[in-house]
Amino acid sequence: MIEIKNLDFAYKTDLTLKDISAEIKKGEFVGIVGPNGSGKSTLIKTLCGILPVISGHIFINNRDINLFDRNELSRTVAYVPQMEQYHPVKVFDAVLMGRKPHIGWTPGKKDYTVVLRALKMLELEDIALSYLNELSGGQRQRVFIARALAQEAEILLMDEPTANLDLRHALDVLQLLKELSENGITIIIAIHDLNSAVRYCNQMMMLHQGSVFSYGGREIMTAWNIKELYKINVKVLQQNNHIFFIPE
Repeated sequence: MIEIKNLDFAYKTDLTLKDISAEIKKGEFVGIVGPNGSGKSTLIKTLCGILPVISGHIFINNRDINLFDRNELSRTVAYVPQMEQYHPVKVFDAVLMGRKPHIGWTPGKKDYTVVLRALKMLELEDIALSYLNELSGGQRQRVFIARALAQEAEILLMDEPTANLDLRHALDVLQLLKELSENGITIIIAIHDLNSAVRYCNQMMMLHQGSVFSYGGREIMTAWNIKELYKINVKVLQQNNHIFFIPE
């Protein structure tokens, strides 16, 4: 589905991403973890074409990402940034913007149906006619996630999608993403909460100083790896088939 080969990126002269290689299969839910400055957000932005790579390649369905035109890439990959500027438009219209890669001259019946479904999935029906500037930060974040879902892309890239959400909505969003991945959507998120990452994601990518420290299933989330990555000791607990990390 997605193949990353020897990927390098630099904002100026120093490499921010260094020789990253990975294969991500259709329907996997990948959590990218690592300390601040490890390259999580940068990697997400390269995967959706916002940032150009210096060297290496990104392939989607065996096709170089540079060969996609803008609309085609938007129908394939949806992106939710960590923070986003917004305009005083209504929630419904903001989510409808996600249909732009699919719309001809005007939105059709299917476009409105998809938008209503996305609003329902993120529990936004009651504020569909409210303006974005009237909402809390958490509500706006759910609007931006709904807009990404309205794109009906086969890949969702999200940078800290739960950062501004309260506990219930954060868990609801992660559960929704897990269900989407189980239905064949490939999900890649940058996430700080290791307990949430290991509970909901089935693949983990640990980044350190712009390089892949470890990549694989939940089994790579060991106390030793976490100590090497974050320079802290943690105790690993298991209950009801869930793993928890507690700082010592």
